[in-house]
Amino acid sequence: MQQSLAKTIQFPIYLILSMWLIHILKLTLHLPLVNFGLQAREVNGLIGIFTSPFIHGSFQHLISNSVPLFVLTLLILVFYRRIAFQSMLMIYIFTGLAVWIGARAHVIHIGASGVVYGLVSFVCWTGIFRRNIKSIILALVITILYSGLFMGVLPNQDGISWESHLYGGLVGIFVAYLMKDSREQNEEEEDPWANEPKNEGFFLPRDTFELSRAEREILRRQRNSGDF
Repeated sequence: MQQSLAKTIQFPIYLILSMWLIHILKLTLHLPLVNFGLQAREVNGLIGIFTSPFIHGSFQHLISNSVPLFVLTLLILVFYRRIAFQSMLMIYIFTGLAVWIGARAHVIHIGASGVVYGLVSFVCWTGIFRRNIKSIILALVITILYSGLFMGVLPNQDGISWESHLYGGLVGIFVAYLMKDSREQNEEEEDPWANEPKNEGFFLPRDTFELSRAEREILRRQRNSGDF
């Protein structure tokens, strides 16, 4: 168990470290990495679909994305192991593509916040679509922890790529719906009647309508007297 968790946590750690390394190199070497940001409907901006989540404007911007990205990535890897990488990759690419198609022109979009919104939305809506105890509890926890993020989808916020937030959230819903039937090995549908005694699918004994009233009375007396 400990070895499995230690192996699982490596990916979130490497992901965050790469973001921090890129930002430190940008500052120390004065690299114009903003040119690798996402520019809507610009051919040169297509590269930003893949590179913009790793580029941040400041340490505050980087920290605000690093913490939720680490937590959400780890939770998805632990609880949705079978679909984790596939789902996160789709959120990563589809969010960038949606921003490139539908965001404001002449604006450079950078940062991993769109991916963060996609992951939050994915976890929340997976709980809604799957409707099992584990997914619902996880969705409630994430909703409580990151409920303040939902204000970020409101338009006309200075210095904020609200389009990335909005499209990331929508992509998260789409991916959650797409993956709703991909169950984990230890994930089972909750059956409220699971502990009820089985009667081969019938509410009444199968011989209820096969015996006459007198025959049923005789059978009842035999059972009560212990002769049956």
